[in-house]
Formats: sequence, C-alpha cells, structure tokens
Amino acid sequence: MARRYDCGDATDRKTGLREAASAVRRGELVVLPTDTVYGIGADAFNAEAVGDLLEAKGRGRGMPSPVLVGSPNTLHGLVTDFSEQAWELVDAFWPGALTLVARHQPSLTWDLGETHGTVAVRMPLHPVAIELLTDFGPMAVSSANLTGHPSPQDCDAAQDMLGDSVSVYLDAGPTPAAVPSSIVDVTGKVPVLLRAGALSAEQLREVVPDLEVAN
Repeated sequence: MARRYDCGDATDRKTGLREAASAVRRGELVVLPTDTVYGIGADAFNAEAVGDLLEAKGRGRGMPSPVLVGSPNTLHGLVTDFSEQAWELVDAFWPGALTLVARHQPSLTWDLGETHGTVAVRMPLHPVAIELLTDFGPMAVSSANLTGHPSPQDCDAAQDMLGDSVSVYLDAGPTPAAVPSSIVDVTGKVPVLLRAGALSAEQLREVVPDLEVAN
C-alpha cells in the first residue's frame, strides 16, 4: 500500500524523504513535487523501474522519460558535446523551468525509452525535489498523471490517478506554477526551442540571441 508524507511537517518530511530514497533504491516509484507540476520518479539507471514508470502512466517507449538532477555539476557525468551556449542557459535558468535536450554519454547503460542518444534533463526549483535528488542522484521523472489527463498540481490529484502503483507520495502542497517547463534542444550548433512553457523565446534569447523556434 502506498505511503504518503506531509512535507509541511518537519518530522514527516524527513521520514518521507528517507523512505522515498529507499523506495527508489529498491526499484519502486515515488511521487515528488517540483516547481511546475508533481512528478512520478524512478531510478534513471534501473531499466525495469523506468519501464514501470512508463507503464504506470500508460505511456509507450516512444515518449521517453526526462531526467531530473539535483545539481548542474551532475551534467558532467550524463551529457556530452554540451556547448557553451547550453552552459549559459544552465547558468541563467537552473534551477528552474528549463529542460534541455542534450546528447547523453554513450557509456551510460540506462534505458529511458526511445531517446535516440539524447536525454531531456532539468534541475527543478523545489527544495523537496532537490533534497531527494541530492540524496539519491539522477532520477527519471515525468509528470505524475495518466497519459491524456491533466498534469497534477497537488498530491491528491496525482494519487487519484496513480494509486498503489507508487510506493511513496511526498506531499508539499500545491505546486507554485501550472505551466510546464520550456524545452530547448541543444544537440545542434544552434539551440532550438521545442516547447515554450514557463520561459518565453524572448527570455531565452536574452541569454542565447540566436535561439531558433521549432515549427
């Protein structure tokens, strides 16, 4: 049966974070708050757990899971051919609502779905998420909803959809924003905005003036 912890209570938050990290290490799924919407997370390097995550959402491998990290320094072990412009975007907007699509290190043995050698990676601006990611490491995290349903802004909505497919729910109240992250592809010579979310093209161009917008 799923366990739920109120992160507004210091004792419950400490216990919940410890239990969430333990659950992820066992290959189980957890729900965590982020600065955009609630996410469902798993060990990014456990292919079976990532498969369970996709199954819980009713999502196929053609829509691979993004990865959340607790620090920009983690990128050094995850991505390759990361341009100076990509680092400038990280410096300007992390932690925050910017997801970067980059080429992952070819030596990594993870299986996030059909990624074609890339990974969508973000550092969220939420203290509970950062604490869990700092403790555990990179996690595969996708919005905690069933495919085709709205992304949840509170723990109740996430639990109503995902139920006991998740071991631990970390409830930190409503998320600060209803807008998803913006997604920028940095695998080419010029960054390309794939999805305008919390950050507009104009805001991103203040850092990378030659940013292109996908059709």
